[in-house]
Amino acid sequence: MDINEKEIMQIIASSGDSRGAAFEALKEARQGNFEKAKEKLMEAKRLIIRAHEVQTKLITKEVKGEKNEVTILMVHAQDHLMSSILSRDLIEQMVLILEENNIGG
Repeated sequence: MDINEKEIMQIIASSGDSRGAAFEALKEARQGNFEKAKEKLMEAKRLIIRAHEVQTKLITKEVKGEKNEVTILMVHAQDHLMSSILSRDLIEQMVLILEENNIGG
């Protein structure tokens, strides 16, 4: 596995872990555990930032002339990252709605 493949796998792993933490946050919020839900959302955010940093590193290399081969693995990583970002953003809003309406538990 070359360096780019390792970086791509980091994007996939961090994105997947982020999405998992976000859904754990939603589960906690549905049970009325809003502080735990917020902790899980922060964890999800940290993981997304980690994935985004790797993505930015790959983009920067390409801008500097180091062309990256577009593989199915790269496309999969980008899909994973974007769906994880969207999931976290939507779940964050859902947690707020549940908390504002005192729903859960």
